[in-house]
Amino acid sequence: MFRGSGLRGTSSALLISRGGPRADEQLIEAGVRRYAPGPEMGDSGQLRVGVVGAGFLAETRARCWKQVVSARVAGVVSRRRERAEDHARRFHVPAVFDDLDAMLADADIDVVDLCVPNRLHREMTEAAAAAGRHVICTKPLTAYTGQDLPEDAGDADVAGRGRREMLRVAEADARAMVEAAERAGVQLLYGENWIYAPAFRRALGLLEKADAVLLEMRGGECHSGSHSPYSRVWRHTGGGALIRLAAHPVGAMLHLKRVEGLRRSGRPVRPAWVSAETADLSAVAGVSAEELRIAGGWGEVENWGCAVIGFDDGSRAVAWGGDHVLGGMESGLDLFANNCRLRLSLSPNDMLRAYSPHENVFGDAYIMEKIDSGAGWTTPMPDEDWTSGQLGMCQAFAANLLAGVAAESDGELGLEVVRVLYSAYVSAVEGRRVECA
Repeated sequence: MFRGSGLRGTSSALLISRGGPRADEQLIEAGVRRYAPGPEMGDSGQLRVGVVGAGFLAETRARCWKQVVSARVAGVVSRRRERAEDHARRFHVPAVFDDLDAMLADADIDVVDLCVPNRLHREMTEAAAAAGRHVICTKPLTAYTGQDLPEDAGDADVAGRGRREMLRVAEADARAMVEAAERAGVQLLYGENWIYAPAFRRALGLLEKADAVLLEMRGGECHSGSHSPYSRVWRHTGGGALIRLAAHPVGAMLHLKRVEGLRRSGRPVRPAWVSAETADLSAVAGVSAEELRIAGGWGEVENWGCAVIGFDDGSRAVAWGGDHVLGGMESGLDLFANNCRLRLSLSPNDMLRAYSPHENVFGDAYIMEKIDSGAGWTTPMPDEDWTSGQLGMCQAFAANLLAGVAAESDGELGLEVVRVLYSAYVSAVEGRRVECA
């Protein structure tokens, strides 16, 4: 198994094209953190990935890893073995493990890709790091799920915990994950796919070319709402629309200011304070359950959240997440700089538009995430794994780990996202700005 030196530095900036990373453009910053790639990559020289989980995200990752020439999924594990076996059959994964310990004991695994609930992120990251395995952790890096309460605490006890205590616990867990990876000399890679979306990569390159300073950023993700009962329980999610949806634009915007600061002054521009509000827009007065076309019954968590972030250079960002929007998934960023303006449409985009007079015309063909119907004008996504950045992220992470170079989306970014989001929850309750520097 390969281990790293643990030397600290700044992030690398990897330019992603449709075909993957370009070696001659891999590093655009000096002094990046480096890790020692080990000799035990297998006879093929490929990165060997162990996928933890067998749900929706694990399937997305499996599709993406199959397209990365320099990587392969070597094993899968799930709480329910039958699900892992089914996943392995469908995606031609050679090994199914009974539990995470068994996967970590296998010499054919170089990195674990955690596609599991938020409450498991810390313990699995620490176990994998201690075993000398690199870790890919999906967003958010951590969440408050009642981990500081007695085992018999009820759902209401978790949801009713003070928001400042939530911030303290979630931030401490995220920091513990970062430190565990550093002690072991392995990488903790934060699975923020927006950073690797082709539209984002192009925007990042244009901002660098213009030597631009971002004055304001506006970004959000929204749809008509998850119908999973787990999404409504704080114990399972660690929050509502802010943690599930706004985590994407927050991570992307923090990264943009980090890169800008390193480019212009040699130090990242960091968030200084947050002001936020949350609400349940499915409970607006005067709307009956029969009239509601979005998911309702949110209870413990918000289905709408908006945060204003003030950075230490005086710039601003507005990030939102919502489960109240019909018409399919919407994900995008507006960037207002001193000398240019950029608009990123991750979803939907109009690379392909389709018209159908009836929803049955295209049968069961997939259009896009969360679309209500295939009738009328729609925007079928040509390759959602690519446009969302999931494929580019897997390509970049494989290149990072094989080259022994730190990833752009790392544990430090995940830690900062957690700090901002839970500071936003504190602000929403206290009705004032919350310092997060």
